[in-house]
Amino acid sequence: MDKRKLSETDIISKFTLPTVKTAGWDDITQIRQEVKLRDGKVIVRGMAAARKTVKSADIVLYHKPSIPLAIIEAKANKHEIGKGMQQGLDYPHLLDVPFIFASNVTASYFMIKPD
Repeated sequence: MDKRKLSETDIISKFTLPTVKTAGWDDITQIRQEVKLRDGKVIVRGMAAARKTVKSADIVLYHKPSIPLAIIEAKANKHEIGKGMQQGLDYPHLLDVPFIFASNVTASYFMIKPD
C-alpha cells in the first residue's frame, strides 16, 4: 500500500483510530472525531456576509465524558508532519487540553500545551 496516496480520512480510519483503540481508548466514551473547536470567522463586506472555515480537531481523546485530555491532528502522508503541528498549535487553548499529537503515519510528534 502506497501511504502517499492515502487521504487524511484514510490515515485516520486505517491507522490512527486502530492504534488509539489498541492502546486501550474506548471508542464509545473516550474518542470523538471532527470535534468543532470554534465557529468560522464571519467576514462582512457591504451587505454580504460569509463564514470562514470552522476549526475542528480530527480526534479528541477524553479522560471522562466532557473532560478532554488530548487532540490528535492527522495529515495525509504527502504532507510534512510539521503542517499538522502548526495547525494544532491553537487547538489546546481552544479546547483546554494539555496534549497534542500530530501524525501522517510516517512520522508522529507529541507536544505538551505551551503556556
